[in-house]
Amino acid sequence: MDLAGKKILLGLTGGVACYKAAELARGLGKAGASVQVVMTQAATQFITTVTMQALTGNTVYTDQWDARIENNMPHIDLTRGIDAIVIVPCSTDFIFKLAHGACDDLLSTLCVARPHGVPLMIAPAMNVEMWQNPATQRNIAQVQQDGIKLLGPDSGDQACGEVGYGRMLEPEQLLEEIIAAFQPKLLAGRRVLLTAGPTFEPIDPVRGITNLSSGKMGYALARAAREAGAEVVLVSGPTALTAPYGVRRIDVQTAQQMHDAVFANVSGQDVFIAVAAVADWRVVNVSNQKLKKSTDDDSLHLSFEQNADILADVAALPKRPYCVGFAAESENLEQYGAAKRVKKNIPLLVGNIGHQTFGKDENALTLFDDKGHTSLPRADKQTLARQLVREIAHRLATAGTH
Repeated sequence: MDLAGKKILLGLTGGVACYKAAELARGLGKAGASVQVVMTQAATQFITTVTMQALTGNTVYTDQWDARIENNMPHIDLTRGIDAIVIVPCSTDFIFKLAHGACDDLLSTLCVARPHGVPLMIAPAMNVEMWQNPATQRNIAQVQQDGIKLLGPDSGDQACGEVGYGRMLEPEQLLEEIIAAFQPKLLAGRRVLLTAGPTFEPIDPVRGITNLSSGKMGYALARAAREAGAEVVLVSGPTALTAPYGVRRIDVQTAQQMHDAVFANVSGQDVFIAVAAVADWRVVNVSNQKLKKSTDDDSLHLSFEQNADILADVAALPKRPYCVGFAAESENLEQYGAAKRVKKNIPLLVGNIGHQTFGKDENALTLFDDKGHTSLPRADKQTLARQLVREIAHRLATAGTH
């Protein structure tokens, strides 16, 4: 589990978005964290302490004079031994308190009293005009200068009926960001470009040729690269997946569109990871109208031509990024994987057995380089993605320039 053994102090301040905090608390628990909730009095107007206690299994605290703490110092005791404080939602008023070191309730006092090195993350939630107010923006700048990590906000529909920035991130996005905070920043300052998913080559306006790739491995790698501190661009074929928070996603359909998107963004990239299952051929004689069955002739004649090899073309650039390829084989993985790496002229190729991974949540990877091959045993794709990112970061560090 991503947060196994972690102790998270989850603070709630007043706002409608408190209902999302309940979902986040549940997600943190499923990820292995122990969650201690502290609520302001304003927060109790939107969600009950009973709800948060039921979701976390721990007593919820609201009063800085709570006598259940033996020494009557909950602002001290509750912060000792924790791994992070996360304020969800964080109101305009509470951001002001953090910016100025105000201590007039339990949650604000324990934020100031937290031990050095314990990260503090806040998820702002407020009306768009409140968010844009100059005073709020001054306070936001101050808390960021003080090392407090900002989670959002996002832009969208708000409870008041208005639209704009100030909407709190969704629980799934917040969970991703909290998990990312504990990942080593092995790619800090790096830029990573990835491809993921299948491509779709049309036959007519309603039919086409594709494959069984779900995009899960590529999306897991995009998330892992961003967790490691990289700026990530994801060029994605058709999938049902949601892009990881903070990753710039470019949607494409055909192999040619993917090729064009890659070359529009490859300049200045440090790493290129070609995970997508790109169609080798495309139909030349694409019909402008839906092809109909014929009672006289039940045959269909399609002409094909090869698509451009995106990975080989990137690897051939004069100033190429560090190139990582993927190979999905059905047999002889070690033989074909090693040969493909040499043919593509890339430093690292990752191989797997396609029918054992397409659409599944788990995978097993074999890494091919100029020294031979090593295996990453079968595991969930996010775990493998983090392992592969560590491998890439290590190779980048030892390779120097590329």
